[in-house]
Amino acid sequence: MLTKTQLSRLRALREKKNRETEGLYVVENPKVVAELLAAGTVFAELYATSAWAASAGARPVEITPDEMARISHFPTPSDVFAAVRIVRATLPAEELAHGLTLALDGIQDPGNVGTLLRVADWFAFDRVVLSPDCADLFSQKVINASMGSFARVKTFTADLPAALATAGAPVLGCDLGGEDVHTLPTLRDAVVVIGSEGRGLSEAVRKVVTRYVTIPRYGAAESLNAGVAAAIVCDTLRRAANARRV
Repeated sequence: MLTKTQLSRLRALREKKNRETEGLYVVENPKVVAELLAAGTVFAELYATSAWAASAGARPVEITPDEMARISHFPTPSDVFAAVRIVRATLPAEELAHGLTLALDGIQDPGNVGTLLRVADWFAFDRVVLSPDCADLFSQKVINASMGSFARVKTFTADLPAALATAGAPVLGCDLGGEDVHTLPTLRDAVVVIGSEGRGLSEAVRKVVTRYVTIPRYGAAESLNAGVAAAIVCDTLRRAANARRV
């Protein structure tokens, strides 16, 4: 049985400031919990009701459905609640010079951040770099929207303009005024930058973009969702890079 102190502490992890203080993030989605386990993640705390089928190597503390409802961060609780240590990797100086990178410039919608992690995972991008003003990488909305990609994609949070200024690879800014992405030369190493939903690329990032790209528009839609746009650009770059290796 969980004590009142434990219940209060686990509920408090809904708030970013409390996650930062505790150094923990929470995962309640059974699929994502399974993905984290498969990736070798060690949970700081793991709670589950008797209805949860424990995976190999997982030893949860069994709690009642009522207790789960009291600590859950969602109106409809899951059967599992995992608390994981927050680990933030420092972006190495030469990291962006090699391979394909997806950079997120002020993407504030958690669902979009999670979707972009899935895009990077789908197209086997080497890493994702987020600006500090993106949605919290360790929020449940981001983690759940990533559908397990969170556990596989290498992520960094960094001063984006500074990192891109010394990237050592072409920096491709997605912008409606850019050149057709399908006409780009083959790039084995590149950084694709996706701007925020409302304002696009920030002025500081624009100063270090080396080339602007866009997706040709044939209809009347004003714009594409960040995840859709990123998927098309990432597909183009990945296919070209793979063809070059053949």
